[in-house]
Order: sequence, then structure tokens, then C-alpha cells
Amino acid sequence: MDEQNIPIDINTNKLLDWLISRRHVNKEWHTNIIKVREKINNAIQDMPVHEGIIKLLSGQHINYFHCLKIVDILKETEADTKNLFGRYGSQRMKDWQDILQSYQKENLYLAESAQILMRNVSYEVPSLKKQVTKLEQTQVECEKKIKEYTKAENSIQSEFNSSCKQLGIEGKKIKKELVNMLEELPEIYKKAAETIAMVKPALELYSAFINFHSDQRKDEVLPLLKYLIKNGNTTTYEYTYGEKPVSIEEPPLKIEIDDSDEDKNSEEIDFGDDIDFGDVNTESNIDFAITPMSEGDIDWGTLNTIEDDFEIVDHVDLDINLEESGIVVEKSGLDGGIAKGNDAYSLLDNPSTQNLILNDLMELKAFLNMRLYEMSGDSDLLSMSQIDAPTLLQMQTVESLTSMNDCVTVSLNELLNKRTQHLHNVKHSARYVDILAASLKQKLNAVQRIKDSKQILEEKIREAQLEITKLQPTILTVIENTKVLQQNIEDDISKKYKGRPVNIVGGVNMM
Repeated sequence: MDEQNIPIDINTNKLLDWLISRRHVNKEWHTNIIKVREKINNAIQDMPVHEGIIKLLSGQHINYFHCLKIVDILKETEADTKNLFGRYGSQRMKDWQDILQSYQKENLYLAESAQILMRNVSYEVPSLKKQVTKLEQTQVECEKKIKEYTKAENSIQSEFNSSCKQLGIEGKKIKKELVNMLEELPEIYKKAAETIAMVKPALELYSAFINFHSDQRKDEVLPLLKYLIKNGNTTTYEYTYGEKPVSIEEPPLKIEIDDSDEDKNSEEIDFGDDIDFGDVNTESNIDFAITPMSEGDIDWGTLNTIEDDFEIVDHVDLDINLEESGIVVEKSGLDGGIAKGNDAYSLLDNPSTQNLILNDLMELKAFLNMRLYEMSGDSDLLSMSQIDAPTLLQMQTVESLTSMNDCVTVSLNELLNKRTQHLHNVKHSARYVDILAASLKQKLNAVQRIKDSKQILEEKIREAQLEITKLQPTILTVIENTKVLQQNIEDDISKKYKGRPVNIVGGVNMM
């Protein structure tokens, strides 16, 4: 093959070393380039208005090949200053011609161009692409965390809606709505009393059993339950004194309905400290540290300090400090005096008597369960013990006992279902109302905090996209300029080797 056609392949990373080793450039070139850069900085301060020059000077490092183009443009703009000898009187032209001469000395321009090419290929373009990749990863992480936030938001909102539905309220003005629901209690207790009346056969059976096995009289067995079945859900006053009151004065509710505060809280929720998102590109877990955005978990406030599910409905002693009942007997009253305090409540409404009634029902249920267990066994001892028993005891079957047991269970459920217990506790404990309202508000606050966190993430996504939009054209411009520079270097080296083809391997074309 003709030597003239043998290509010269030069690795991009070794380009500058190759030029120095072939003595095309001086190894101390970097000390001389400083003066050239100073001349360029001074020269660009005084440039004619020309579209080509503006394009050359905008956003890129001026090198030797740019200077050649600038001189060509100045030949047009400074043509009026050209004298008879072909020289230009323009200081601009003199400055740039001097710059070209300085560049050409010891091929200084070639060393600088090689360094620019190596820097663009090895650092500049990869760095810009890495920034874009990092921003895209940020978008992916934020979108992932938004999905996790949305899932948590829907879950908490669902819990809130379920709790409100269970209570029969909308959840807008929680305390007020809870107090309004108390109007349903009389009807609830009326229905419960009618249901409890169905346990009369079971109570008669239990009374007969107790009377048969002990000296206790029938009327002494579960007297309160027996009274409720016979007389209905009367006032505690009537049960205690055996006569109806002239009037009933229930204690006023001790619930502070702070509607203004609720409205304010719904508009201006205190979200505590800001969420620390940390580095978006870390391990996912709504942790920015939203852990999955380390970064730390979302601060849910004191959400966990309050029962999320409303299992506080178990009937317990709420330590209610109510006024002792006071009875005022009116001389002209035919049916007694005025029922006040706890005596003004109905038997099922009064916390004390309701507890006694529940205890009676549970005692009755325990008796029926034991009888069912005994009758379902194979032992003849039960039959022997019932020989002298009353007919009522001997006539019972597993089916009849099961039916009675079901009636007792239904009666207990009427009083112990969550909604009834919520309303009962709301009426008799202001602290319970505060806890219940705070629990619901905590859920709303958590939902709002998640929404705010999602907005922050969405803003991060928008900012990342905006940055990507700015970087992509920059990358394309740098690559295009680098390609042009590489071609100029290849052509220049080729001239030094009598036109042999020169290939800079691993250059910008590989990017």
C-alpha cells in the first residue's frame, strides 16, 4: 500500500502526548498559552456588530479555529481600513492577526485544541449526560414516592371515612356532629329495651334454677334486669324510689363545641416540622429521610398516640365525675319530686345502671352456656339432679336453651355495638369526646401533610424536567462543536504529513 494512503490513528486520550512526542508542540505549551488567552480577552472587548461574531462568541471557549473565522469576518467589516499595501489600519484587525501569530508559534493552537478536545470527550460531555441521568433518576424516585404517598393518603382517608360512617357523622364539625347524634340515643335505648324484654324466658329459667338450688328468692335474682323487662327503660329515679318524677332535669353536657377552632384547624393545620427529604436518590421507603424520600420517615405528628381504630368503645369506667343526684319533693306533686343528676338518666343511659344491666345479661349468658354444655354431654348426672327440679327446668332442651342464649346475645349486642358505645361515652365523658375528635383530626392532618409532601415532590419533578430541558440542547451544542474541533485537528495534522488521512479514535463520534 502506498504510504501516502496509510491512515494515522491517534487515541483521543493520548492525542496531546502524541503531539508532544512527535515534537509538533512544546511540552511547556501551557505556560505560553496564558498570554494568548489574555490577548483574546482584551480583543473581544472591542468587536463590531456582526451576526457571525455574535454566534462565535456565544457560550463557547474561543480557540484558534474560531480566531480564523473572526479574522475572515473582520476582513469584511474592516475593509474600509485597508491601505494600498493590503494592510489594515484597524486596531481590531491588528489585534486578532497578532493573536493568530501567537497561536501559530510552536503550534500552540494545536496543543490547546487537543486539550479542549480531550476535556470535552472525557469530562465535559459525560458530566452533562451524568447530570441529565441524575435528574431523570430524581424524577423516577419522586414519582415512586408520590405513588407511595398516594397509597398512604388513600388508606388514612379511608380510615377517616370509615370512622365517620361508623359514627354517622360527616366529619366537618366533629364535636358538633357528635353532640347532634346524641338525639338518637333515646330511640336506640328504646329499641334495646324492647330487645332485652325477649330474654324474659331465660331470666325465668335462671330464677327457677337459683330458687331450686339455693334459698335465694326468685325476686332477688337479677332484680334490675327483671325490673327493666317489666317496666321498660324508666328513669333511674323511678327505679330507685318506685314513683315517676314530676320533672326530669338531666345534667348539662360538659362538651366544649369549639366550632371556630375546628373551622380554623380545617384551613390552617399545624403540620409541625418540615419533612426532611434528604437525597432523593437514596433507598426508597417514603423516606427522603420521604422515607421510601437517609432521609427519615414522614412525621405523622402524634397520630400514633391516639387509637386509630375506635376500639375505645369497650365499656369501661370512664371516671365520670357527675353531680350526685338530688331529689326535691314537691308537696303538691302526686308522683314525687324532680329527678336530677344521675337519677334523671334512664336505666340504659345511666353509666352505673347500664353496667349493672350488662353484668346481669352476661351472668345470664354464662348460665345458659353452662346449661348447654351440661346438656350436650353424655353424663347421666344431670338427669339424676333434675328428678326433683321444677317442670320448667326439666322441660328445657338444647334447642330451647340455644334460642334463649341467642336472645341474650342479641341484647348484649344492642348495647355493646360500637356506635351505641361511642354515643354513650360521648354523652357522659367530655374527655372521651376530645380524644375521639383529636383522633379524627389527626387523620385529616396526616392526609393534608401527605398532600403537601406530594406537592413538594411534584415541584421537584417539574424543576428536574426544566433543568433537563436546558441541558439537552447544551449537550448537543458541545458535541457538535467538539466534532468540528476534532475535524479541524485531523485536517491540520494531515497537512503536516502530506495529506495522509488522520483518525482520532475514541473521540466524540463514539458518544
